[in-house]
Amino acid sequence: MQHISRRRLVQAGLLLPAIARAEAPWPDRPVNLVVPFSAGGSNDVSTRILAPYLQQKLGPSFVVDNRSGGGGSIGTNFAARAAADGYTALVSAASNHVMNPLVLRSTGPSNRELFAAVSTLTEVPLVLAVPTASPVRDLPGLLEMLRRSPGQSYGSSGVGSSHHLAGELFVQKTGLDMVHVPYRGGGPAVAALVRGEVTMAFLNLPTILPHAQGGKLRMIALAEPHRSALQPEIPTMNEAGLPGFSVYSWCAIFVPRGTPAAVIARFNQAIREVVAEPAVQTRFTALGVEARASTPERFEEIVAQDFAFWEPVIRNANIQP
Repeated sequence: MQHISRRRLVQAGLLLPAIARAEAPWPDRPVNLVVPFSAGGSNDVSTRILAPYLQQKLGPSFVVDNRSGGGGSIGTNFAARAAADGYTALVSAASNHVMNPLVLRSTGPSNRELFAAVSTLTEVPLVLAVPTASPVRDLPGLLEMLRRSPGQSYGSSGVGSSHHLAGELFVQKTGLDMVHVPYRGGGPAVAALVRGEVTMAFLNLPTILPHAQGGKLRMIALAEPHRSALQPEIPTMNEAGLPGFSVYSWCAIFVPRGTPAAVIARFNQAIREVVAEPAVQTRFTALGVEARASTPERFEEIVAQDFAFWEPVIRNANIQP
C-alpha cells in the first residue's frame, strides 16, 4: 500500500479540520460545568454566578450541568470519564472531593489522581452553634457542660460530611464522650438544632445565620483559622479556647487529569479575574460564602493536605458509610 505523507494530506485538505481543532485556542465551544449536587445549593448558585462572567471573558457559554446523587459520586464519576480537553469541568466541594471518598474507603483511583485543580471558587465558613435555650454562652462554658454531662449529641448534615468530621475532630481534640446524630442535609440538621434535639452542631454559616439573627440559635465560634468577613464578631475556635482546631469547606473547580497546562492556566486566570470583580464578591457575600481564588499549584497542595489531614481522623474514629 502506498504511503501517503502528512504534507500531501494537508495539501489535499483532508487534515485541515483536525489541525484547526488542535490549534484552536481554548475555549472555542461551550464548556460543561458539572455540579454533583442538586440545583439551589450554595455550590450550584456559586457556579451560576460564575458562569456568565466566564462567558463574557472567554467567549463561548459555560453551561451548568447538575448531576446529583450518590453523595456527589454520580457527577464526579461523569466528569472523571470526560475527555481531558478543558470542555468538562467539575465544581466540587471538600466533603465530596476529599471526605466522602475517605469514608467510603474507595479502592479505585483517588480524586487526586483523577482530577487536576484549576482554582478554588469560594470558602464556606463552618460555625459551632447551640440552641438559644442552652445555658452555654461561649466555648469554655460549652466544654465545661459537656465534661460535666457526658454522652450529649452533636448533629450534622450526614455521615462523612464536613459537619460530621468537624464534630468528630472536636471530640478527638477534647476527649469528650459525644454521640453523632446525622440528618439528611443541612436544613434538617439546623431544624433539629433549633428544636433542641441535639446539643450542638457545626454547620455552614449561611445555614445558621438566619436562625441566629432570628434569635433561635447562638453562634459560639467559627471553625476556620481566621475570622469571617461575613460575621467578624464571631471568634475562631482557636481564639475561643481550642488551639489547633481548623475546619472549613471549599468549593473549587477541577478538570480531568491530563488536561493541557495551557488550558488550565487560561481557565485559572479567567476565574481569578472574575472572582476579583466587586460585583461578584458582593453576590457571593449575599450568598453567605467568601470569594477565594487560588493558583492551580496552591490548590493542589491544599487538596493533598486535606487528604493527609482527614484520613487519620476518619480512621481513628472508624467512621463507616
